Amino acid sequence: AAEAQIAVIDAALDRTILKAPFPGVVAEVNAELGEFMTPSPTGIATLPAVDLINDSCLFVSAPIDEVDGPLVSLDQEVIITLDAFRGQRFAGRVQRIAPYVLDLEKQARTVEVEAEFLDPEQVQKLLIGYSADIEVVLDRRDNALYIPAGALLEENSVYLISADETLEKRGVTTGLRSWSQIEITAGLAAGDRIVSNPAIKELQPGVRVADQSTLEDER
Repeated sequence: AAEAQIAVIDAALDRTILKAPFPGVVAEVNAELGEFMTPSPTGIATLPAVDLINDSCLFVSAPIDEVDGPLVSLDQEVIITLDAFRGQRFAGRVQRIAPYVLDLEKQARTVEVEAEFLDPEQVQKLLIGYSADIEVVLDRRDNALYIPAGALLEENSVYLISADETLEKRGVTTGLRSWSQIEITAGLAAGDRIVSNPAIKELQPGVRVADQSTLEDER
């Protein structure tokens, strides 16, 4: 009987010990000394007793529009950029593609993609929680002609600045594109001047414009 009581006490004590499922860093403790903790009821999420961070395998999780989902595959090359490291690009690869589409309210339907960093030395200076963007590399073009993505009008045209400083609406043919750049395969030549922000209402063909850099030089 005594041995049975000891076994019951040992089992009760064992329930007071939290064992980490992996080695990591304690980010936050959501309980106080002596507080009685119970598992979360079914369907009701509660804070964990301890937030544990595994900093040995950092990755970026990003939503991809469902239209682009079929173009993404495992091990594809990825370029990662972080707001905290402006101008720096990190090499990565796609390590996971969610097997379902997210349909969140007030957002587009997206597929969650995870990308891992390829250079361990670069990861050492990163903190968990940084905001990041990823570009999945579908193809590459050498010596490509490209324009800022914001310069393209809806009907695949741009405002070209003619030699007499007036605007001409020029149709173009596009190729590869990212969120910041669009390849131009026909309609423009290297050195052509275009309007990078055509959203201004006053812009229309024939309007005379001035190069901003020229105005700054005159000042």
